[in-house]
Amino acid sequence: MSSASTSTDVIRDLGARARVASHELALATRATKDAALHAMAQALLDHEPAILAANAEDVARAEAGGTPANVVDRLRLTPDRLADMAQGLRDVAGLADPVGEVVRGSTLANGLELRQVRVPFGVVGMIYEARPNVTVDAAGICLKSGNAVLLRGSSSASSSNLALVGVLRAAITAAGLPADAVQAVPADSHDTTKALMRARGLVDVLIPRGGAGLIATVVEESTVPVIETGVGNCHVYVDVAADPARALPIVLNAKTQRTSVCNAAESLLVHRGLTDTLLPVLVSALQEAGVTVHGDPTVAALPGVVPATEEDHATEYLSMDISVAVVDDVDGAIAHIRRYSSGHTEAILTEDLATARRFTAAVDSAAVVVNASTRFTDGGEFGFGAEIGISTQKLHARGPMGLPEMTSTKFVVTGDGHVR
Repeated sequence: MSSASTSTDVIRDLGARARVASHELALATRATKDAALHAMAQALLDHEPAILAANAEDVARAEAGGTPANVVDRLRLTPDRLADMAQGLRDVAGLADPVGEVVRGSTLANGLELRQVRVPFGVVGMIYEARPNVTVDAAGICLKSGNAVLLRGSSSASSSNLALVGVLRAAITAAGLPADAVQAVPADSHDTTKALMRARGLVDVLIPRGGAGLIATVVEESTVPVIETGVGNCHVYVDVAADPARALPIVLNAKTQRTSVCNAAESLLVHRGLTDTLLPVLVSALQEAGVTVHGDPTVAALPGVVPATEEDHATEYLSMDISVAVVDDVDGAIAHIRRYSSGHTEAILTEDLATARRFTAAVDSAAVVVNASTRFTDGGEFGFGAEIGISTQKLHARGPMGLPEMTSTKFVVTGDGHVR
């Protein structure tokens, strides 16, 4: 039997078990699901040494293989990060249960009662790269929203993911729910990824999280419906009416607070009227923070700036690099963003209300931020609890996806002997 056919059989088995589990989850009460989430959170803390030991194996392999530092940072777990993951599960438990929520309802002229209610998707597939936190976030959000989940993490995080899934499954079982609500897909072959992408009928929706190559592959090759989570070439535009005292810390936070995440700023746009004043201050501050500045011809005239290529302006660096360009006005900034943006998050720094309104109306991204860091585009920061991803597409969900975004709807029609 070929590797591909074996992987197909594995996915069919996992999918069938997930489908059975999803039927039970769809009927679970909020109290039962919340109890499971709290049990999962506590289990992460109780098994911290084993989880961190497994993660250390992954990190050691990555470093020995010359993996870039920003990727190793996404891979690495620490006691604080594990505690944050556990708190994320508790936060999800504290959120309202979306299942059964009435989206709209009315009594029709003929007396029929019509309600559109939220229901789980059923079985969710996750394909993601070296982010062990996604294992926990996805498990928690899917369980609370009544979905079973198949987790296909990268081989680089296989030890971490297997340890995490094992701990979570035991906690779920102890709470009275089926262990197969959360399952790990073997990461030892790309064939399992291909089989998961073609498991239409067993998997209801597929969510990729990772780099542009991974996302493009899943979107283009999957026969299962996909919610696209995009890369983050996020822009910060500093307008001529920006408050310099506020602009500097915002730019630094957006770029340097954590570089390996999709909501970190990768591109800085500065109004031409600030060329001789604020621009040199911003560039110097970024350089002092360790950021390599890739600048257009105007910016490249400043000391230490690397001349930017066309590719630089379109790049999601995920590192201590940023592209910087000077634009004539807000419309120039909007045009630049339309050309290079990935549709994730764009920010404007200005004290001019009309300019801010023009920017937010004209920029077509999942999140548009005024006088704040791009780093706030996050399910937790938005009060959604742990997010399952940030969608940059326009169908079904856009922006940080919390519990409501992990449901579909159905119509419940109640009559009293009605016939048409």
